[in-house]
Amino acid sequence: MDDPVLVQRDGVIETWTINLPEERNPISGEDVIDALVACVAAVNASHETRAVIVTGAGSAFSAGGNVKDMAEGRGLFGGKPHQQREGYRKGIQRIPRAMYNCDVPLIAAVNGPAVGAGCDLALMCDMRIASDTAFFAESFVKLGIIPGDGGAWLLPRAIGAARAAEMTLTGDRGDAATALEWGLVSRVVAPEQLLDEARGLAERVAVNPPNSVRMAKKLLRESQHLSLDSLLELSAAMQPLSHHTADHREAVSAFLEKRPGSFTGE
Repeated sequence: MDDPVLVQRDGVIETWTINLPEERNPISGEDVIDALVACVAAVNASHETRAVIVTGAGSAFSAGGNVKDMAEGRGLFGGKPHQQREGYRKGIQRIPRAMYNCDVPLIAAVNGPAVGAGCDLALMCDMRIASDTAFFAESFVKLGIIPGDGGAWLLPRAIGAARAAEMTLTGDRGDAATALEWGLVSRVVAPEQLLDEARGLAERVAVNPPNSVRMAKKLLRESQHLSLDSLLELSAAMQPLSHHTADHREAVSAFLEKRPGSFTGE
């Protein structure tokens, strides 16, 4: 059986590809959930990876939940209400918890439809680039359910409350151009350029001192729920950790000497 998530490493950049193209890359199965959580744990445990690209195999980014499993009451969709609650908590909800706590920047390369939990998977990433063939749909209500994997928290933070309500309450799809206009993605490119564009962005991140990048990402995450005073206190505590690194000294020297820096994570 092929791996549900393929991991390809190129230097300090990893690409995670959801590898169920015949099913349009659903992420509700236990094997995919386990694989994505394991991927996050691996990069958090190692400082060798400086950026990650997340994409889908085939023509879809991710169809979200497996509707056939839903119809047949399999997996996290099975059992009585209290069992389904635990199925979500111990199943698909492990993905947003893991992705949110991933130390390295995540870049979604949305190569095709991102539907339901697939749309939310893109939102779990820090940056999003879309192919012009992609579309996005927070489509849970079309199936008579609600966003069960954090979409109601993620989507308003990406595009604002009113537009998030429109996407969530209609379930309508939006094309890549609309996603760009609404700020759901930062750029739209031709399909053949998508991975190169994502790779270029990952390289622009990875060229910087890795510990500073990880801490800067942490501050961005914490800013979503901290007051300004609390964030300033956290920044004041974290900043000396940066000042006392070899990478900081190298960065300052490179700036003054007008040359590219070379950073080791030390």
